[in-house]
Amino acid sequence: MSNAKQIIKRYERLKSDRGTLESHWQEIAERVMPNFSGAFDGSDDTKGDKRTSKMFDATASHGLERFAAAMESMLTPRNSKWHRLTPSDPVLAKSRNVSLWFEEVTRLLFAMRYSPRANFASQMHEKYMSLGAFGTAGMFVDERAGGGIRYHTLNLARVFFAENHDGIVDTMFRTLEYTARQAVQRWGKDRLPPAIVSAFEKDPDKPFKFLHAVMPREDVQHGRMDYKGMPFASYYVALDTQSVVSEGGYHAFPVPISRYVTGPGEVYGRSPAMLALPAIKTLNEQKKTLLKQGHRAVDPVLLLADDGVISTFNMRPGALNHGAMTAEGKRLVDILPTGNVAVGHQMMEMERQDINEAFLVTLFQILVDTPQMTATEVLERAREKGALLSPTMGRQQSESLGPLIERELDIMARQGLLPEMPPELVEAQGEYTIEYDSPLSRAQKAEEAAGMFRAMEFATAYATQTGDPSAFDHIDVDIAMPEIMTINAVPERWKRSAESIQALREQRAQTQQTQQMIEAAPAVSSVIKTQSQV
Repeated sequence: MSNAKQIIKRYERLKSDRGTLESHWQEIAERVMPNFSGAFDGSDDTKGDKRTSKMFDATASHGLERFAAAMESMLTPRNSKWHRLTPSDPVLAKSRNVSLWFEEVTRLLFAMRYSPRANFASQMHEKYMSLGAFGTAGMFVDERAGGGIRYHTLNLARVFFAENHDGIVDTMFRTLEYTARQAVQRWGKDRLPPAIVSAFEKDPDKPFKFLHAVMPREDVQHGRMDYKGMPFASYYVALDTQSVVSEGGYHAFPVPISRYVTGPGEVYGRSPAMLALPAIKTLNEQKKTLLKQGHRAVDPVLLLADDGVISTFNMRPGALNHGAMTAEGKRLVDILPTGNVAVGHQMMEMERQDINEAFLVTLFQILVDTPQMTATEVLERAREKGALLSPTMGRQQSESLGPLIERELDIMARQGLLPEMPPELVEAQGEYTIEYDSPLSRAQKAEEAAGMFRAMEFATAYATQTGDPSAFDHIDVDIAMPEIMTINAVPERWKRSAESIQALREQRAQTQQTQQMIEAAPAVSSVIKTQSQV
């Protein structure tokens, strides 16, 4: 599909298909993520204008911030390695050279990902914000000029995508705006239509709209080294002139799309903010009502008798108002009842609780609320959290993080940044598996470790009460300990090799044997002396 008109036609179809959804997103943006207010209805052209006119309570906005921070800390924490690469072949996994190679690749990948110019951490936070608010987020992973990778979370109002027959996103359209000068800097005069070249010479800051389309290439020419041999086609189209200004390709889909949950037959995701929108609207209305009633309670409306006695009423502190009371002590001025403000607060707290539940704020407090716990209790709590969040984690890993890592490795390989493969891995064609090591992944895996601790506690109690240590015979420490170390993310280079462990055990056995001989020496000497005296 290299024809510009065909590309634009498909883009316009995808854009029209989500018109209803964009009105839904606009409602959410106005009340939860005001920075995006106006992005979906085209009213955000005025730069720097106020965008919080419909947000009277910030509970949902704060909940979204906590959601994004919690998702980042549990899935992609910036201060730890949240995944590692391992060989797909279990036989190769036993090779120390192969394991060390994958560990080095993982280290290089994280070093590139979190380099200052890559912008990964900040863009992942933006991605989680979009995921919590709109249920859909996309990050563009591109090669950086001069080497390395550059990450950019896309503005959802300007990105449109489609799925293949397996429900996997493989097509993306996004609109861009470049000035004539920027367009010439990117593509050069030779590729641009005359209108943009003319503007560059007369008005270089004049803006022009472009469309970027990425889709599976229908006629891949396998074996070719240029873009026609790549599985994904890339087109940049000038919308004003409906002409293709650049054609290229990608070896891997460059925009990992993340969706929170999807409804039946829907392409775009649904979000915690969508689930909480009724409560968010209710809370905003309650806040407006409570502000009025609270203002009346603090600065009450006064009721005066219409008998001409009180002409001017002084509301200043300490003021004296003559004529506001009859000779019998009956007040001629009273306060208008304002209703029960406390009930209003209680009703608002109920809505806030619903909003926090939708954004998983209460769920992420499982470990925070009870810091004084034993190691076994921590594992149990982690297991509970892993079970509760496993659907969320699974979707993010399969839809977003997996394609992200695939794209990163493709870029690193073509830039020559990967170390030389061990021969046995080359023979296996470098097949790898992604093992996620984030706190949430480890929480999900904690069931096995927790079971081991429970079994050890039972065996210890049994041996203490009966004096019979045979219960420990059922535990194979040589199998259990390496897996427990893996669950707890112990680096491969910290682990002893099988040969080193065997040598250590032989040395320990020899030391014990020598010690036993030393301890037995006095008794043997005594026996020899006794026999010599007979």
